[in-house]
Amino acid sequence: MSNPNKYRLRRTMMFLNCQKPSLIKDPYVYKPDSIMLDLEDAVAEREKDAARYSLYHALQEIDYRGVERVVRINGLDTNLWREDIRCAVAGGCDSIRIPKTETADDVRTVEYAIAEAEREFNRPEGSVLIMAALESARGVINAMSICDSSERLFGIALSGGDYSKDLQVPISGTGVEFMGARQHMVIAARAAKVQCFDTVWTNLDDMEGFRKETEIIHAMGFDGKSIVNPRQIPVVHEIYTPSEKSVIFAEKVIKEIDTKKAQGIGVFTVDGKMIDIAFYDGAKRTIALAKASGVYKGDL
Repeated sequence: MSNPNKYRLRRTMMFLNCQKPSLIKDPYVYKPDSIMLDLEDAVAEREKDAARYSLYHALQEIDYRGVERVVRINGLDTNLWREDIRCAVAGGCDSIRIPKTETADDVRTVEYAIAEAEREFNRPEGSVLIMAALESARGVINAMSICDSSERLFGIALSGGDYSKDLQVPISGTGVEFMGARQHMVIAARAAKVQCFDTVWTNLDDMEGFRKETEIIHAMGFDGKSIVNPRQIPVVHEIYTPSEKSVIFAEKVIKEIDTKKAQGIGVFTVDGKMIDIAFYDGAKRTIALAKASGVYKGDL
């Protein structure tokens, strides 16, 4: 049931309100890596059915030009989420985001519903992936078991607003209230070999603060950041663009490992640095980021 899209590049994931067709008709022009088609918090209670209708037709009729289409369903504590999944899978979504995930059982519950919908609507088994949003202290504590819960799970994401409420602290703008959760989640994600995404920055008047926060989460090891406005996309992509020096080094590492592996050599040096097979995946990711950013034209 392996899905080749599980490890695709996801630097930016832009939230879009399914209640507003004007927002979801052409977001690909801004070139986010993923879009988050939201059926949950952004949609008024009386508009849930209309939002599903809009979502289904958008998925069926709009060419998103390779941008990943993730659907955020309503919470498992509502009577809405099953129909959300059926609608999203029938429409042809790529992934489902589970809000307020607290346990591995939450993920398995959604996994089962997705599998049922795939059969009902003749989608290939395993074609729809899952991401889990951690929005509480309990969810963050259980990050490791959540990451290990399903082969469909491609990543976890911090939802800062609800998490800060659960901690009973305000959002400071410094990120201090998120430090423990962020590091814990990245470690769990790396241990489980899935991706990890940071929370949104909602103050669009403070782009310098947004840049600083993105630099921090990039340094911490996050794969990408949730965003709420197209203006934020170029900032994130710039920060996630590898330097020319790191791209050249990554290219050398990949070529040397490929060569030395064939010769049965496990440890060697590149530009005076000791290198082994453990560096391979990181070098591949650097090249993938460079390609996505348009700064690599090589043949790897």
